[in-house]
Amino acid sequence: MSRFGNLEFEGAGEHLATPAEVITDEARFLGEAETAFRGGYFEQALRLFGRVLESNPKSAPAWIGQVRMLIELGEFAEAKVWADKALDHLPNEPELLAAKGVALARAGDTEAALAFSDAAIGERGDTPYIWLARGDVLLARAEKRADFCFAKALAAMPGDWLWAWLASRVHLFYRRFALALKLARQALALETGAAVVWLQLGRCQLELGLADEAHQALAQARQLDPACPAAESVRDEFRDTGWLRRLQGRWRRLWHA
Repeated sequence: MSRFGNLEFEGAGEHLATPAEVITDEARFLGEAETAFRGGYFEQALRLFGRVLESNPKSAPAWIGQVRMLIELGEFAEAKVWADKALDHLPNEPELLAAKGVALARAGDTEAALAFSDAAIGERGDTPYIWLARGDVLLARAEKRADFCFAKALAAMPGDWLWAWLASRVHLFYRRFALALKLARQALALETGAAVVWLQLGRCQLELGLADEAHQALAQARQLDPACPAAESVRDEFRDTGWLRRLQGRWRRLWHA
């Protein structure tokens, strides 16, 4: 069964939980989802956000979280579908508008993506995610002003490694390897204990032909979290790193220097 089959919730709220129990469960599931997200466990976070929507279909954090997790999982078409569902409930929610913009941009519809990003800003959206999402959309459009948006996102919460890590992931998606590496190092400077940051660092180093450094970064990730998501696939990439991959990495370092 597809992971999305478990996301439907309409008509599923026929339990007898009291309002106080619902609020307590919602807060718990949202907290657990945030922890899973920061650990790189996007599938788990997706399910937890879905648990919240079972009892509260108007929970903006849960809707936003679901759409963002689908984007992180590379399920851009599904992210758009769920963004539309979410906007039926919360049509003016800035972060939902921003997330739909990202889903559209990643799927190649950059004109519509920019319109949704503009709408998010128009709703007075000024959160780190809205600026991160706008940078994502502008990178898809190869616009230089994307850098300003990422700077705004990071400046909004300068002590939180999450935003540098996410910005690095966006840059890696768009094959801006040198900047992705710089942002991964920035995240690492803020948090050395997060396995996903070491994993992201290793990915960037691998793309730039820095195989030895990448191997060390992956070892750190596995030491911090032996079940670190995607660690196995990155390790397989190490095995396939031959002279051609190293040569490509050197060329990328010279090109982006």
